[in-house]
Amino acid sequence: MLPKELTKDLQVRLSSIQGQIGGIIKMLEADSDPDKILNQFKAADRGLQKAHYLLLDEVFRKSLALKLVQVMNACPGNCQDADKIAYMKKQFPSFEFDQLSSQIKEINAIDKRLEKHNKKTSEKGLEDTPPDS
Repeated sequence: MLPKELTKDLQVRLSSIQGQIGGIIKMLEADSDPDKILNQFKAADRGLQKAHYLLLDEVFRKSLALKLVQVMNACPGNCQDADKIAYMKKQFPSFEFDQLSSQIKEINAIDKRLEKHNKKTSEKGLEDTPPDS
């Protein structure tokens, strides 16, 4: 679910783009100057790119936040990636959009290592447990 303010912002942006496209259609029907039509295409394209960016930023940022919480819960503070997890948590608010994808890949790799580590630890704990009498 997207935040209401983002949804509202996207709706306003898309409505504006819809108006621009309607204007382009009218300009084509009126056989307007191609340079003016091109400018409208560019404006509509920039608006759509910005709306797309806002949506992806929200989705990637939320995905990274959820995975970061999951990894922090799986690492008791002394796992091999504890420093990296702490760094990512601290830097999270300042990550740029183009960094989010690489950070998601990195946190997924950490999560896989933690799963293996915790599975081995769990299996070792079962081996060390004395059988019931």
